Amino acid sequence: MTQKQAIQLFEERKVRTVWDDASETWYFSVIDVVGILTDSPDPKRYWSVLKSRIKKEGGGEPTTICSTLKMPAPDGKMRLTDVADAQQLFRLIQSIPSPKAEPFKQWMAQIASDRLDQMQDPELSIEQAMIDYKRLGYSDNWINQRLKSIEVRKLLTDEWKRGGVDGTQYATLTDIITMEWAGRTTKAYKRYKGLKKENLRDNMTNVELLLNSLAEASATELSRNENPKGFKANANVAKRGGTVARVARQQLEHQLGHSVVSPLNARQYLGTLPDNPASETAYLTSTEKTTKPIICDDSEDINK
Repeated sequence: MTQKQAIQLFEERKVRTVWDDASETWYFSVIDVVGILTDSPDPKRYWSVLKSRIKKEGGGEPTTICSTLKMPAPDGKMRLTDVADAQQLFRLIQSIPSPKAEPFKQWMAQIASDRLDQMQDPELSIEQAMIDYKRLGYSDNWINQRLKSIEVRKLLTDEWKRGGVDGTQYATLTDIITMEWAGRTTKAYKRYKGLKKENLRDNMTNVELLLNSLAEASATELSRNENPKGFKANANVAKRGGTVARVARQQLEHQLGHSVVSPLNARQYLGTLPDNPASETAYLTSTEKTTKPIICDDSEDINK
């Protein structure tokens, strides 16, 4: 069951959502919706009271009102929280007196329509990613490079799969490539830029992004030429792909007189960005759905 996390915006307010490919359904964070509709300083408390009231009024058990999924919490960790699909959310909205109820319903309908359109025409997903990056302040040139880097990365992982590499080993191969051209593992590179959960590529400069793409594209072409089988052979190809980018980096740095591996992250060179930028997270990040039946509780603080 493939799911894709996304941060949607309603009147500049964030709503965490998850799209489930199998059921073609959006799930919305109930806490986020309650906060928007009520402007309550404590939406978690408001939701807890509302659940009790609905149950007493015969509106059904909490498990029929909402489900529970892992979503990114304010601290960046994935934590269980109550979610509802569109039908469940319409029921909840009817229980909340708010002048925003009708506009919110229309917004939900548009979100669902847009996603279904994107499934029929993948180019729309790319266009949406461009809009999201643009909103965050990235330049057109950077956006074009970033979208191209996504394609380059996909071609590389396809090669790894063809070469018999297990998906759990992709991170290790990526570290080999990054270490070779940038002199740092992915984790160390993120620390260097002051990142935690953020996407490293979303925080690369134009030059860093180009060099990373050069390394991955080189590894892909070497793989196609040599047809390596197994992890060890693919690791060797990954290292050599990284070497191509390292040589290019060294030549450029010799001309510039300084390193092009920058400690700057997107917040620093673009200004203050919203938390949890949509970008690739909206369309490419898979998460595991919690299918265990749980009586919906105010469980956002559960560290799972």
